[in-house]
Amino acid sequence: MTKLVSKHTAWFRFLAISLLVLGIVLRFVNLDHKVYWHDETYTSLVIAGYTQKEFVQQVFDGRVIGVEDLQKYQRPNPNKGLRDTLTSLAIDNPQHFPLYYVTAKFWVQMYMFGNIVAVIRSLSVLISLLIFPCIYWLCLELFESPLVGWVAIAVLSVSPFHVLYAQEARPYSLWTVTTLLSSAALLRALRLSTRLNWGIYAVTLALSFYSYLFSGFVAIAHGIYVAALDGFRLTQKKIAYILAAIAGLLAFFPWLFIFVSHLYSVAGVTSWTAIKMPLFALIRIWLGNLSRLFFDINLDSNAPLIYILIAPAIAFVLILYSLYFVYRQAPQRTRLFIFLLIGVNALALILPDLILGGRRSSVSRYLIPCYLGIQLAVSYLLAEKLRYQQSDKVFSSKLSTQTLWQVVLVTVISCGVVSNIFIAQADTWWIKKNSHNHPQAARIINRSPRPLLVSSDYNVNVGEILSFSYLLNPKTKLQLVTEPTIPQIPEGFSDLFIFNLSRSLREKLANQQNYKIQTVQPSKLRLGKLIKQ
Repeated sequence: MTKLVSKHTAWFRFLAISLLVLGIVLRFVNLDHKVYWHDETYTSLVIAGYTQKEFVQQVFDGRVIGVEDLQKYQRPNPNKGLRDTLTSLAIDNPQHFPLYYVTAKFWVQMYMFGNIVAVIRSLSVLISLLIFPCIYWLCLELFESPLVGWVAIAVLSVSPFHVLYAQEARPYSLWTVTTLLSSAALLRALRLSTRLNWGIYAVTLALSFYSYLFSGFVAIAHGIYVAALDGFRLTQKKIAYILAAIAGLLAFFPWLFIFVSHLYSVAGVTSWTAIKMPLFALIRIWLGNLSRLFFDINLDSNAPLIYILIAPAIAFVLILYSLYFVYRQAPQRTRLFIFLLIGVNALALILPDLILGGRRSSVSRYLIPCYLGIQLAVSYLLAEKLRYQQSDKVFSSKLSTQTLWQVVLVTVISCGVVSNIFIAQADTWWIKKNSHNHPQAARIINRSPRPLLVSSDYNVNVGEILSFSYLLNPKTKLQLVTEPTIPQIPEGFSDLFIFNLSRSLREKLANQQNYKIQTVQPSKLRLGKLIKQ
């Protein structure tokens, strides 16, 4: 029977390695093809060492400028050093912690020429490749099973969710890696309980803290897990854990101090997450986000209802059964760890939304630890269901069941591969949010022989205009103002476009300068044309 299991593991190893190669290729395909969206432009602004206020003061002054005048704020500036990057991050986005941005700054400085989008996104891709050894290590510590590790590698290799975020110039791949790394290091430290391993855990915990704000939820899950071991009795291992956790927190204290000092700024930047959303809409988004772990062809609310419902329903059944299987079959310590990794992160976002109102739990990237826990559970289910049974007497009766689960595995993998084929060819996707429609709008503007694009610092326009600068032809000129300043439109342009001006400024522009504003369809482009009356 051992030979059968070994043969089975070897078969999965071959499958997982094949899918791993495919997953690596998928992460590099058309890396610069998708729109460089709002949030990513802020990454480049931080790396360049500019604050948003500084950028607006220098650019949104009513002058007619070119695309290249915007792009210089997206590239390394030899006069702006590491201190400027940290200052920009601390002032504008202290809730984004510095490890990724510091690394990205040095990475981009190594490749100052060439396609800047491909360069900066390639860092996220390379970081994302560390997910695979980390998930395998975690599976060895958690399940003591190489087979589960290989299945997990196969699942994550073609997961559209992880492929999408691997191509984002944001810290989410890094957070995924440090979540897996610190979790595996904790389990190893608990198993071996040596100073070296507790020291490694302290370092990985500090790296996780410096990666992303919600690493605190992972640390809380770790703490509850350790506390629950051995009936909540204080043991030497728990004392070692407390010391390691304190060391990791102390290493993070410098940025923690900056974060606390700028809480008012954090509240302003993240205020949109507190906007109330109907419960039904939240539930629909929760289910949609879960299905995107395995299947994602960028369906939106305009798609036929059957396509919107069937994928989330199938994914939800698979996930629910996986969690049930973990609860019934996995060792107590294993299921406790998985449920805490999922539950602490999910409840920390869902409960405030249900009690206070908001949409925190609708943001898929905030739930990365939860999704990793779910994918661990699914991998454990598939590995155990596909494993040969220990009794030869029941071998034949189990064969049809095993075939069924082989079909399930092939379906999960096929859904991921098909999703990634669509993703690789697209110029935008749902994760691009505010900038989702920019390619279509830019094509309209670029058809004009001498276009002028007029906009302001209204709402999220600062990042949106920077995103546009990657799509507009060099012939396009821009006139940017701070509201309520009314731009003085110059002569000599074939077409005058406006982008997302406030209603007040639109009315003033139309009335005082005798323009008629014609909305460019579809209206979701937020684009208009000025026509002289």
